[in-house]
Amino acid sequence: MSDSALDAAGSPLPLSATASPVLPPAVPPTAGVAARRAQSETRADAAAKEHVIDAMRGFAALLVAYFHCRQIEWVGMQAFHQAAGHRFNLDTLAAYLTFPIAWGSAGVPIFFVISGYCIHRSAALRLAGNPAYRLDAANFWARRFARIYPVLLAALLLTLALDSVSLNMPPVSHKIREIGIGAFLVNLFSLQGVAGKTYGSNGALWTLSLEVQFYAIYPLLFALRRRIGMTSVLAVVAVVNVVSAYVLERHDIQFFTSYWFSWTLGAWIADAKAHSARQTRSSSWLYVFAAAFIALGCAAFHFGQYGAFQLWALGFAFYLYRALERGNGNGNGRDGWIMRLLSRFGDFSFSLYLIHLPIFVLLSSLLFRSSLQMSIWPSFGYMLVAVPAAYVFYRLVELPAMNWSASFKPKTKSALQQS
Repeated sequence: MSDSALDAAGSPLPLSATASPVLPPAVPPTAGVAARRAQSETRADAAAKEHVIDAMRGFAALLVAYFHCRQIEWVGMQAFHQAAGHRFNLDTLAAYLTFPIAWGSAGVPIFFVISGYCIHRSAALRLAGNPAYRLDAANFWARRFARIYPVLLAALLLTLALDSVSLNMPPVSHKIREIGIGAFLVNLFSLQGVAGKTYGSNGALWTLSLEVQFYAIYPLLFALRRRIGMTSVLAVVAVVNVVSAYVLERHDIQFFTSYWFSWTLGAWIADAKAHSARQTRSSSWLYVFAAAFIALGCAAFHFGQYGAFQLWALGFAFYLYRALERGNGNGNGRDGWIMRLLSRFGDFSFSLYLIHLPIFVLLSSLLFRSSLQMSIWPSFGYMLVAVPAAYVFYRLVELPAMNWSASFKPKTKSALQQS
């Protein structure tokens, strides 16, 4: 969830290729200046796109984390309103301001759409430059394994350690499920949702099994893309998604096919952007469509999370398609401090997503013996513990995994010439 937007599935395409190291005298000097300017603009636009991706990741991780934090620490809006009545003070204001967090699970479809975009972007760019390009499936899987599994293993061990402490402080939180070796292996092999439940208190791991399944099937999706085109692939996936929802999801079996459409939406965006002119700008009405589908998802949430998930995925896909054009034509973009801050959180969003729940459960067990509180303020304190802990986890575990994954990338032609 936290791969570079430009580097998720491989190294970026070279910005230029030079057949000879010597510039022929007949080429005017201005041509070199223009080429360097074009390279600079391309790099700046790419950086602006990555900035948008990281900011969306940071927002999604914080949204999901605080959504869970509020559930674990607080009594909930209905109970609070009944107790607070018509009182108006700083406590009630803070509590009521968290009302939109009731839809915090909307962060998950953001992750899925972004994941599809990031994974397919590099291959889409190569395919746009060379229609005969074929994906090296073995190398892709090796890089995904190196990127995901060391972090997952560390997160499972941390969950085991923290939940073991929480279990010794009765009454035990209802969030803690089985922490035995069987549940550990089910989650390690990404079978939660099919062969078992999520591990211990770490209920957020349900999405990680789907991500791993998306990666496992991606080479097939790429092969279909080469044969029938990405729009046709998206249509096929949409049909599979509907059938899977009817056959599996309603029986509480969580398999990637029930969520494949949201992930493929991101891949479709990557493909469309790779094959469109750099200066092409889409209509600002896409932001209106994004807001409309997100609002529809919030309304549908009352009837069930699954339908809301699909609507949110469409809304965030509309937003992403338009937001990726921020860098076009102006190079450095003009994002405000909020986007820059969210981008910082996006750097370690995967770590925050993986470890926040066992931290919240432990804090609740230590401080309140797992009882829900009337005050909303402790939830903010929980976040102040979880966010720095996630950053440390990122530095110690996730960053080395990212470097290991990067070591599997095929060398570019220029790199081979230098070695």
